[in-house]
Amino acid sequence: MSLIRDMEANTPGIEASAVVSIQGLPIASAMPTEVDESVVAAMTAAMLSVGERAAQELARGNLQQITLQGDYGYIIIKGAGMSAIITVLAKSDANLGLIMMVLKKISNRISELLSEE
Repeated sequence: MSLIRDMEANTPGIEASAVVSIQGLPIASAMPTEVDESVVAAMTAAMLSVGERAAQELARGNLQQITLQGDYGYIIIKGAGMSAIITVLAKSDANLGLIMMVLKKISNRISELLSEE
């Protein structure tokens, strides 16, 4: 999917990304070769599911995104319509505001593309 490759090329700080189904299957990926896309897809779907449940149980409303911060950067997970999720790996010094803005736009576009199929 050239959409995610374009996002990476045009958004400073994004290192890799993937679009996965809510069932945990890979749809499109621009992950490093040493990363197992199937594992990323399964973990992404599981984290989104747990995050949605936590937001609901703790009365935080609808889940917008999940942001994980590690020593070497961020993992950002955002729903992309009813059937897909986008996951982005970002550098530790990335402009998160810019990335969140881009992710909102890209997730809407992915949702549109998948609903056309």
